[in-house]
Amino acid sequence: MEGCLTLIVLASVFTITTSDFETVRLVGGNSSCSGRVEVLHRGQWGTVCYDDWDKTDAAVVCRELDCGEPVDTISRFGPGSGPIWMDNVACTGSESTLKDCRSRGWGVSDCGHYHDAGVRCTGRHPRLVNGSHLCSGRLEILQENKRYTVCAAVFDQQDAEVVCRELDCGAPVQVLGAAAFDKGDTQMWTQEIQCRGNESHIRRCPLSTSPKITCTHDNDIGLICSAYTDLRLVNGPDICSGRVEDQYFSKWGTVCDACWDMRAASVLCRQLNCGIAVSVVGSDWFGEGSGEVWADVFDCDGNETKLSECSISSWSRAECSHRRDVGVICSDSSLALHDGLVRLSGERQCEGELEVFTHQVWRRVLLDSWSLTESSVVCRQLGCGSVLNFCGSSSSSPEHSHECVTGFQCSGSEAHLGNCSSPQTLNCSSTQHLYITCLGRGSIRLVGSGGDCAGRLEVFHSGSWGTVCDDSWDIKDAHVVCRQLQCGVALSNQQVPAWFGPGSGPIWLDEVECEGNETSLWSCSSPGWGKHDCQHKEDVGVVCSGKHAAVLFCF
Repeated sequence: MEGCLTLIVLASVFTITTSDFETVRLVGGNSSCSGRVEVLHRGQWGTVCYDDWDKTDAAVVCRELDCGEPVDTISRFGPGSGPIWMDNVACTGSESTLKDCRSRGWGVSDCGHYHDAGVRCTGRHPRLVNGSHLCSGRLEILQENKRYTVCAAVFDQQDAEVVCRELDCGAPVQVLGAAAFDKGDTQMWTQEIQCRGNESHIRRCPLSTSPKITCTHDNDIGLICSAYTDLRLVNGPDICSGRVEDQYFSKWGTVCDACWDMRAASVLCRQLNCGIAVSVVGSDWFGEGSGEVWADVFDCDGNETKLSECSISSWSRAECSHRRDVGVICSDSSLALHDGLVRLSGERQCEGELEVFTHQVWRRVLLDSWSLTESSVVCRQLGCGSVLNFCGSSSSSPEHSHECVTGFQCSGSEAHLGNCSSPQTLNCSSTQHLYITCLGRGSIRLVGSGGDCAGRLEVFHSGSWGTVCDDSWDIKDAHVVCRQLQCGVALSNQQVPAWFGPGSGPIWLDEVECEGNETSLWSCSSPGWGKHDCQHKEDVGVVCSGKHAAVLFCF
């Protein structure tokens, strides 16, 4: 009987039950597939002693981590800390997890941390190189200690989703071919990667068994990820209204109102499952935040399903503080029907007949006693930049009261119309209704040719039109302008300075550098607004293939 009891005790010492720890990891290597072996037991990470550690044991770890096969077993990843959980590990090689292997028992060891076991697996993990930040660049894959440059023909949008997620860089913004981040100097990766898009690591994506594709470095793939990994609305009465905060990598920060508009707000509300955007408001609604102020410009078209899909540029980085923290009210918020909210009933978000929510009813605004001052407040409240003009309209809105409002008086500095003097109500038939056109956060036009698709390039910023210097200007920059104006492609990169005549006012941009595939000029790099060493005799001109285009766009 005593012999039987002894055998039971020995079994409990040498066999680890499946519920004893949750996971295994590799620490201190150059990827998640190489490093010091650590296991989690009783809520604490600990190491594994190198005694009796061999490739059979390492193979179980590599398989458990979806890291392929072991390349070697070494103990050179530095000493760990905490308990040494396992010693004399003896795997057969068929186990699916390290916890199924035999050992001396949890915490039973005669080792020091200088004997901590490590492993390097074949792995397959990505990195982005030669980009402007950690989440952009030419895609390289590291496997078996070799670097590979990825061919565009074997990589698609679903693969990009996995790479950006694995790098903790949010979602892909652009997938670029044609060596957009210069040509690599490594061996080409020519097996097709077949991710579904929901994998946590690219090493978990299968590879095609079809013949390898022949590629050159002219076809190197590049990737731009958002780096914005999460967002929220805070300090409001519910999750559908509040101050906008974005998580950049692991750090939360607020968003500058100069970088935000109704299109971005619409995407945010959609992403949060909060309906549609009702209003973009200033810090006087939801207070000033703390910490970082993200001044990247979110260039959304309004149809994206999440904010990370919008193009991002950084032209407004020097203009922001917490006094300009932006807030958003979505339609599913309790604030969606709040006195002082405004909307424009036109087909575009930044143009239309003005309606104000007052006394629990949407009411149209009369043209009487209205001025540019009040218009500027409305455009600012809507996140639509500056006012272009206002005029009378006799059209009717689908939803309105028989009473209209008039008599708003603003100083021009108010963040929203509700801060202006209280209006009075009148019968809607007494005069024309008010129609407002806002310019949006950024607008461009071509002037001096008699048509919309050729001329001197002018951009609208800080309330005035200005020109662009031709320093470093090339056909790629011109293509972006033509695309933004819906004017086809650039037929000519006008090299003769001021071909369409010199402009006037500020020279807003200089040394503009576009890749050529951007959706708007605001996604291209530039030293910043008003920074130049030019004169108007150097104003750039553009000739596009299109015959017509809308000159103004709200962003």
